[in-house]
Amino acid sequence: MISRNDVRSEDGGPKWVEMPSISGHSSSSIEPGQPYHDLGMKFPHAPVPRTQGDVIVHRALLEDVTGIAQLMDWISDGDIVIVEMTGLMTRDMELQLAVGKIQEFVEGDLRGQLVRLGNSRLLLLPPSFESAKVN
Repeated sequence: MISRNDVRSEDGGPKWVEMPSISGHSSSSIEPGQPYHDLGMKFPHAPVPRTQGDVIVHRALLEDVTGIAQLMDWISDGDIVIVEMTGLMTRDMELQLAVGKIQEFVEGDLRGQLVRLGNSRLLLLPPSFESAKVN
């Protein structure tokens, strides 16, 4: 096992950032060598400083139509959104309503783009981005 003190910058190992605001009362520890850290779960309301031209890519799980408002907020802010809709796939009426509302807002109101990713995902692009057609 490697400790924080054993990793040097020339080793190419992880760079550790001490966060005094959370040290000492972390709910779970992150060990070196873990393949994936879901920082969204560990720090759900982390302040993300934004500068001109920065874009955030949100990933969302849309379980019902009540989550559409949050998607609209993100896309209105100029962020990119990837929406997973697996839970809605068996409820045709609710799926059609959700996709219709999202499409009307993104393409009609904002002049952005809605791109289908596979069978159960959508990519929402604000008007400052556009997709390329691949032949």
